[in-house]
Amino acid sequence: MGCGNAMTIMHWYTAGWLLLCFAAVMLAVRHQAGFSLLQRNYWRMVLEPWKLATALVATTGFMVMAPYTGDPTWDYVDAFFMSALTYATAPWCVGVLYRALRRKEPLRVVYVACCCWFFSVSWSYDLYIWVRDGYYPLTWAPNIVASSFLYLMAGLFWSLEWRPGRGLQFGFVADDWPLPAPQRSWRIVWLAFPIVLLVALLMGRFLMEP
Repeated sequence: MGCGNAMTIMHWYTAGWLLLCFAAVMLAVRHQAGFSLLQRNYWRMVLEPWKLATALVATTGFMVMAPYTGDPTWDYVDAFFMSALTYATAPWCVGVLYRALRRKEPLRVVYVACCCWFFSVSWSYDLYIWVRDGYYPLTWAPNIVASSFLYLMAGLFWSLEWRPGRGLQFGFVADDWPLPAPQRSWRIVWLAFPIVLLVALLMGRFLMEP
């Protein structure tokens, strides 16, 4: 495949996902009441102090690592906005997809959640590199896989909660999700630590690779 053909394909790909995102925004605006991402309870849940604190630590860590990865497409800017998008949307997207499997979310919400996922882990990064460097990043495909894993882990991590009578669980399994849990507990650490350790090991391996 020639370079010109490859660029044409990427132009069509970009036009496609821009249309998908535009349709997602229009759906969310038209049906705001049906999107918990736009409701106060979701942001009360996400902005719990321990979640905000760990998000700031994670974002700082990714920004500090960026220059030392050897990846020219990773800099302070995309490390920041991808981390921020992940913190803001991953708990919602993971929750929506889980609940969709249990037939508790309509298809339009699932569609918007999928667009949020891909925009956070890939499309925002692709557009930034294209604007910054003048070409579509060659790493766009493997980035989807690697970033989606981190996105999933983040969504699970920031969905952890402790509820009286239920114990430690992911918030999205509760019928009243995304209402914040009425009680906080250090027991969350027992499930949070393995997630953090797994991500840290994978990022450490990534940094050590040439």
